[in-house]
Amino acid sequence: MRRARAAVRYGLLGLPGVFLVVFLVCPLLLTFAISFWQRTGFTFTPALTFNSYRAFFSGVRLLVFDRSLLISLEATAISLLLAYPVAYFLAFHAVPKAVRICLSLFTVPFLINYIIRTFAWTYLLDRSGPVNRLLQWLGLVHHPVSWLLYSDFAVFIGLVSAYMPFMVFPLWLSLSGIDQRLIEASWMLGARPARTFFGVILPLSLPGIFAATIFGFVGSFGESAVPTILGGVGFQLMGNTITSAMDVLDYPLAAAMSSVVVIAMLGLLTAWFLSFDLRALLGKIMEWRR
Repeated sequence: MRRARAAVRYGLLGLPGVFLVVFLVCPLLLTFAISFWQRTGFTFTPALTFNSYRAFFSGVRLLVFDRSLLISLEATAISLLLAYPVAYFLAFHAVPKAVRICLSLFTVPFLINYIIRTFAWTYLLDRSGPVNRLLQWLGLVHHPVSWLLYSDFAVFIGLVSAYMPFMVFPLWLSLSGIDQRLIEASWMLGARPARTFFGVILPLSLPGIFAATIFGFVGSFGESAVPTILGGVGFQLMGNTITSAMDVLDYPLAAAMSSVVVIAMLGLLTAWFLSFDLRALLGKIMEWRR
């Protein structure tokens, strides 16, 4: 019976591992292998060549990578600045019923097709759209503003609206899990609200901040629909650059660019785990010194 229970236990634990290996690790390894293949005309053959990586790092695609990295970081920072106050309010100032309603409202946009939601911004930000009409009605502008659409601003709007709701949930979970007695102890010791926030709440919510950052950055870095629809013709980020390479059947180049993106993502995850290890190491050092 013990052996049977152990077999069932390990079998149940192994199913998620098998699923990850088959549907995540194997495709990534296959993509990495294809990135070294040789393209000959409209076909590609197995080989061991770095031509695709040379074409990526020596051409304009490297500039697209740098631009994508910068825009993704900026969009993630903006989303974090918007999501954190919302999560803070829900965790500390909202009643449970209001929390459930607000979190449900954040999931409503995902019931609509992602492409349709992105196209909706083209109507709102167009020269004859509601936003321009509102600005003219308020007297803020005398003529329609053209930079609201097909610009960096429109791309930021699309990225923030697409991934900011994802960031609210881990932030809210992290903040709501903070022991209220720690906050009350800080108040009883005479700490001001700002000092309580930066000394107690913010450090304890770092796991949620890192999780939210990864959600926002990974999504923004691999985005392809938003730059195509809201950025206009010629606006390139890594997502639609990879798609363009696949459209011309240059699968080794697309695989090489995808591999570089995955390595960048893994670097972010490694920094995430190392940061927590460093925090634990610093805590042990402080305890040893005491």
